[in-house]
Amino acid sequence: MTHSVPRRHHDIADDLRHQITTGSIKPGERLPSEASLAARYGVSTVTLRRALALLQGEGLVEKIHGKGNYVRRPRRKIMYVGGWGTLDPWTAAEATLRVTVRTTTVLASAHLTTLLKVPTGSPLAEYTYLSLEQGSPHGLARLYIPRDLAPAGVVIDDDSVCREAATRFAVLGPSAATIRETVCARYPTPDEASALRIRNHMAVLAITRIATDATGRVVEAAFLAFPGDRVDAVFTAHHVLNERPKQG
Repeated sequence: MTHSVPRRHHDIADDLRHQITTGSIKPGERLPSEASLAARYGVSTVTLRRALALLQGEGLVEKIHGKGNYVRRPRRKIMYVGGWGTLDPWTAAEATLRVTVRTTTVLASAHLTTLLKVPTGSPLAEYTYLSLEQGSPHGLARLYIPRDLAPAGVVIDDDSVCREAATRFAVLGPSAATIRETVCARYPTPDEASALRIRNHMAVLAITRIATDATGRVVEAAFLAFPGDRVDAVFTAHHVLNERPKQG
């Protein structure tokens, strides 16, 4: 005869969940250390971490490396406007939203060579953007532009706060005549999961954006990733009437 083993971590998760949902532990508040919580509930740290993992999976708690476990603030979705690579004006104007950028120069890999149609090893300006609201990541973007087309005064090999022209994940290169976006839902890469502070099994909305100028030259390749629960994407289709040649 087998006996079911009580799953103590579920009881602990239930108690912490109740404290969070009733406001006893407030959004943004740091939970006691894992050792303190384990002692409080009379369990091992392994059991306590299982309980926290349940709450992390539900989006109630997030673990910030080197700092501890925090109650997540309510998630407010941002809106990505397809075709222009921007956040909508209302989102971008929010005082709590901040976008940071890291810029550097890289050499084109085989994948980027194909997308940008440049020789392998060509110098590219790389921009890595991270949007945050009250310290919580909302979106990650990596943009690549041929080095000779990079905007003057923006390429710097250091961390900085993104300039006004770049705060909305917008196309940075010369004016684009055509913008092609490929959208899919997938699991995050390890780098994306780390930067966005999400679990590996949470789906992200991934967008690959290619901007081409009037001569057909690719002026920018961008890779964007948004946690699926933190973004709405809007795409507008413009119908073009094709005129057929008149039959003589």
